[in-house]
Amino acid sequence: MSDTSAGLLQVGLLVLLLAAAYRPLGGYLARVYTSDRDTRVERTTYKLLGVDARADQTWAVYARSVLAFSAVGLILLYLLQRLQSYLPLSLGLPNVEPSLAFNTAASFVANTNWQSYSPEATMGHLVQFAGLAVQNFVSAAVGMSVAIALVRGFARSRTERLGNFWVDLTRTVLRVLLPLAIVGGLVLVATGVVQNLSGPHEITTITGQTQSIPGGPVASQEVIKELGTNGGGFYNANSAHPFENPNGLSNLVEIFLILLIPVCLTRTFGLMVKDKRQGYAILGVMTTLWAAFTAAATGFEVSGAGTATRAAGAAMEGKETRFGEWASALFASSTTGTSTGAVNSAHDSFTALGGGTALFHMMLGEVSPGGVGSGLYGLLVLAVLAVFVAGLMVGRTPEYLGKKITAREMKLVALYILATPSLVLAGAAVAMSSAGARAAIFNTGSPHGFAEVLYAFTSAANNNGSAFGGLSANTTFYNVVLGVVMLLGRFVPMVLVLALAGSVARQQPVPVTSGTLPTHKALFVGLLVGVVLIVTGLTYFPVLTLGPLAEGL
Repeated sequence: MSDTSAGLLQVGLLVLLLAAAYRPLGGYLARVYTSDRDTRVERTTYKLLGVDARADQTWAVYARSVLAFSAVGLILLYLLQRLQSYLPLSLGLPNVEPSLAFNTAASFVANTNWQSYSPEATMGHLVQFAGLAVQNFVSAAVGMSVAIALVRGFARSRTERLGNFWVDLTRTVLRVLLPLAIVGGLVLVATGVVQNLSGPHEITTITGQTQSIPGGPVASQEVIKELGTNGGGFYNANSAHPFENPNGLSNLVEIFLILLIPVCLTRTFGLMVKDKRQGYAILGVMTTLWAAFTAAATGFEVSGAGTATRAAGAAMEGKETRFGEWASALFASSTTGTSTGAVNSAHDSFTALGGGTALFHMMLGEVSPGGVGSGLYGLLVLAVLAVFVAGLMVGRTPEYLGKKITAREMKLVALYILATPSLVLAGAAVAMSSAGARAAIFNTGSPHGFAEVLYAFTSAANNNGSAFGGLSANTTFYNVVLGVVMLLGRFVPMVLVLALAGSVARQQPVPVTSGTLPTHKALFVGLLVGVVLIVTGLTYFPVLTLGPLAEGL
């Protein structure tokens, strides 16, 4: 079978699997977040936490709970790395250096999973499964909880209550992520992904050299890194490593896991606001953007623009032969559109415009379909902006889901839209103005070298975690600065989203009239797609011309 046929088959199967899961999982998620019954395990958890499961929280209390829980996770994960050598299953590895430990803790707590180190040579098994994998669960659950709080804000009226963060967090982990991870982990093991607690194995290569290859609890971390749109790999090669992603079947399963929850949450949204058409409209926007960027990335990689790739006959440098160009582009588009840093190929080795497509895809705010939770709330914020723009066109006070969009809501939306680009552009500017930071760029003085720095800060601020490989980011400067950018890029938008949820929840719903913009039809889908692309383009186009566009042209 040709690479093109195999690629089209994989895309078709992926769409069919997502379509099959959309209704049952989306409906199940809605029941999870609207049920008034707690399981015995959940009730025990609430007692241990000292939580009143029946006490709804205001947006401010909900936000403080999110920040407090994440701060505790940051401290514990940092200490776990700093004390690694004293812990069991350390495999004889030393304690992690302070700046790297901070960067890694910030990365996993912020659902970014940026890794400027070789995991198999830095982290022992205990840190991997008790530290990193646990954060993969809870950081994903935090994002989903915030998204549900925003949905409740639109669904409720004349109240300041958005639900209980501790209940949402616990239910997300126990009822959603853990069962799906168990099933998905077994499927990955069946496809050949490694799962054990063995130490390094010494082998002799075909050239007669000795190489140490560690085993470990790979499948259990692999499944939640994809399912929770986290991305941190057990091995440095990430999902390009044969122990993490051995064949085409495992590759398809991993892409499916990445897209599963973000896609199905749109149905949950429609059910919770009691208008399934609204969910279909948001899904339509996500699908349109994802399909466009997937087609663009595939086209650039298959065409192999450039002298070297044309001479070689294909743009296969940095790609696994067991996947090829189509599956590599599909994986790259899915991860950069979902805040998942997992990669099955080297994005740094993509063609100039192929790599630029992945970079621009992240710059959208990763809303196509976005991370678990963060994709939905990010697109809902942009939907508020879209109805505001439509209101300006016709001279009418904008409304979305029966709530008026006033000056207060627009201030929060504006701050949300400006937060991430400010971190990206300011961080890249600081790095390029620092001699020490520029010294970490391998491709100095070239557009590609600048693109590597821009990619790093875009990945950090958008909580993606993937990277261009030509930047030596394991330095004190990058560890600290990128760690701070990841935390701000995660939690500043979350606080703004919760403030927006509280603001709309207090409102009295307004009746639909002949002048109300229908937000469930194709016209609004097109408007929202245009708003996403135009806002991103106006924000980032100047800096893109200095990197991937200059290199590609």
